[in-house]
Amino acid sequence: MNEMYSLGLSIHSVVALAILGVIFMNLFLLISNNDLKKYKRLHSIVLWPLTFSVLGVIVFTGITMMAAKHLDFSLSNIIMILITIIYIVLEVKRVKSLKYLSDTKEHALNAYKPMARTILQIEFILILLLSLGMWFL
Repeated sequence: MNEMYSLGLSIHSVVALAILGVIFMNLFLLISNNDLKKYKRLHSIVLWPLTFSVLGVIVFTGITMMAAKHLDFSLSNIIMILITIIYIVLEVKRVKSLKYLSDTKEHALNAYKPMARTILQIEFILILLLSLGMWFL
């Protein structure tokens, strides 16, 4: 049982790093892209499914770890659940605002970038602080 728990904890930690990588990749592609149609296409085909797939893996491993601990709600588990909910809300807000951007407006992407950059930076800081707390506390 201890081996299963330590394996699950290791997978959970690696996927937390993967989420940081996905957020960084989203931020890099947002900054480097200047064409709204190409960015929307890239986001809908690659970035959105990748982001929520990695998030799904970390939620699944988190649920598995809680089941292994017999649903013991510690303070760190509650914080992880709250940050996951905040992350999902921020990501949906960012995706919805991109979805409703008009392709015909000339500077629509430039108007979207500051808001999306702020959301991605908040997500990165939240996940980084949570990961550091998980590894060192």
